[in-house]
Amino acid sequence: MSRIIEVEHRTLYQYSSPVEQSWQLARLQPRALPHQRLLAHALSIEPIPDWREARTDSFGNPACAFSLHGAHDALEVIARSTVEVSPREPDLPAAQWPWDAPPAGGLADGSKGDDFCEASAVAQAHFLGVSPQVPPSSVARRYARRSFRPGAPFALALHDLATRIHQDFTFDATATTVTTPLQTVLATRRGVCQDFAHLMIAGLRALNIPARYVSGYIVTTPPPGQPRMVGADASHAWVSAWCPGQGWIDIDPTNNRRTDTDFVTLAWGRDFSDVSPLRGVILGGGDQELTAEVTVTPVT
Repeated sequence: MSRIIEVEHRTLYQYSSPVEQSWQLARLQPRALPHQRLLAHALSIEPIPDWREARTDSFGNPACAFSLHGAHDALEVIARSTVEVSPREPDLPAAQWPWDAPPAGGLADGSKGDDFCEASAVAQAHFLGVSPQVPPSSVARRYARRSFRPGAPFALALHDLATRIHQDFTFDATATTVTTPLQTVLATRRGVCQDFAHLMIAGLRALNIPARYVSGYIVTTPPPGQPRMVGADASHAWVSAWCPGQGWIDIDPTNNRRTDTDFVTLAWGRDFSDVSPLRGVILGGGDQELTAEVTVTPVT
């Protein structure tokens, strides 16, 4: 059953001295997908930009570029979105084929595509090589190989890897930052959803499985007396892995589950550096203080 979800994502930068020039790129508009319909979206920016342009990046993500050319000591960006999220289609039989002996072909044998020509070899190659925050890692490969045993069904192996990350690593919001190297996460066994997604992607790519980093939001309605799920009311991240004959399979290692109508997809790329919600260059500003607040509200 479909559900309506409202998201408000507020980002505030406060500077110790005035910023004279600012050029920014925001990726805060949820994608339009077969299972996700964007009903409303508004992006407010204060101070009002001198220039603003809607665009689409190389991964098909909606983006907004803007610049400010007057002195300012704060920048506030608020994205308000309403989406309708529908259940994903059931897996095709190909998801149960051995991961190391997949069925031949792509969309011709029934696998699911989307709006970025994801079945093409070129598109898959974007998510197969190394990227700035997912370097080659023999440790990640060995870790993933324990799940992707010879002859294991693709979907089963993928779920096993997510389960092991969920069990072996501790969610700790103080343990890492957006720039913490993957090897540190592997050594400390602590991190956040971004780190766990990067780890899973590194292991999958090391096994020659295309994998992309997905940013978005998650909402939960826990049973009475039970805590909210990790990642609620915050930006979230998960993994999408390419299964030949099936298409992309989205899975969340932080919460050990396949994505469903609790998940709002914002953007995807090779790693976090491709989908940062707000990234830019400033002239001046001194020290910066960042406040990020996310409110995810299920309407139905």
